[in-house]
Amino acid sequence: MSTDQYKARMQRKKAHIDSRIEEANINKGIIVLLTGNGKGKSSSALGMICRALGYGMKIGIAKFLKGVQDTGEDAFLAKQTNVQTAFMKTGFTWDTQDKAYDTAMAVETWQKAQSYLKDESIDLVVLDELTYMISYKYLDEQIILDALNNRPSNQHVVITGRAATDGLIEIANTVSEVKDIKHAFRENIKAQKGIDL
Repeated sequence: MSTDQYKARMQRKKAHIDSRIEEANINKGIIVLLTGNGKGKSSSALGMICRALGYGMKIGIAKFLKGVQDTGEDAFLAKQTNVQTAFMKTGFTWDTQDKAYDTAMAVETWQKAQSYLKDESIDLVVLDELTYMISYKYLDEQIILDALNNRPSNQHVVITGRAATDGLIEIANTVSEVKDIKHAFRENIKAQKGIDL
């Protein structure tokens, strides 16, 4: 490809992108759904939390499933005045092996999440590992969808977790599926601080 051909190609690309940016003129809260079997869904949500903090936005986080696990992000977020976090007290469900208790803790955490979804002062709500709460039947999907539909119009939501339901996919504005290709754990490498924890 000659220099002139390359320049013409990039000019066409720029014109197309500029026109798409101009057409995207709606300003409203969106729902981002991060699903799939690969690593990095919660980490991606944390990146959005950092962006929001950079703009002085207020954030509510509800962490389902891994609530008792000490992580670097929890240590960091605990120091942020614009962040509120609710943790599901059971941690991993395979540790408790008590469906009634896990369900009660999921409902308790969801009640806090619902309060975030009603609070107009909260700009971003992160529902980490929420998909499991639906697939394990700890929470009613329709109640969740109703809360998402009735949240403040400019409030953004990020939902993470494997095996997202069709209902969540339908309601989300952006859906990304993280694919699992390779994971260090399968090579017997334990979870690493700053990377996995």
